[in-house]
Amino acid sequence: MKVQLFIPCFIDQLYPQTAFNTIKVLEKAGCEVYYNANQTCCGQPAYNAGCWNDSRAVAEKFIKDFDQPAYIVAPGGSCVGFIRNHYEKLFAGNDLVKTRLPARVYELTAFLTEVLNRDDLGSTFNGVATYHDACGALRECGIKTAPRKILSKVKGLQMIETEDCEVCWLWGHIRC
Repeated sequence: MKVQLFIPCFIDQLYPQTAFNTIKVLEKAGCEVYYNANQTCCGQPAYNAGCWNDSRAVAEKFIKDFDQPAYIVAPGGSCVGFIRNHYEKLFAGNDLVKTRLPARVYELTAFLTEVLNRDDLGSTFNGVATYHDACGALRECGIKTAPRKILSKVKGLQMIETEDCEVCWLWGHIRC
């Protein structure tokens, strides 16, 4: 299956290794990964700042950059949630939303488990870990079980569920 890789701007700038690891995971799952080097951002930062016209311009570029009919996969739920839940409002009355693009955009773990029906990638990690729900993935996309399904299949990994795994770290004690 051919997929388009979307690397959110914050991952591109702060965690580029995540992008390379996402490619490895998708290829291991049997995907042919296409990366459009012209991509920049989904428009969320400007939208969150109240600059809707600027956001719309960036989002229009995103839509043009991802004009192929293939799934779009991103290693982060915040941007996926923004595209799925806010593009329609951002482009009210505009034909760009009729591209059905939001329905093709997936966060990585949801894509693996929901589209590819893969939760075991043959991974091994001998150690103990916990998983804290990503606020954007949980709130905007409803992603809770997909990461845990995948982690439960990692050989040697002992998962410990934490209290308050749904509490947003950014906002302190606000439940996502």
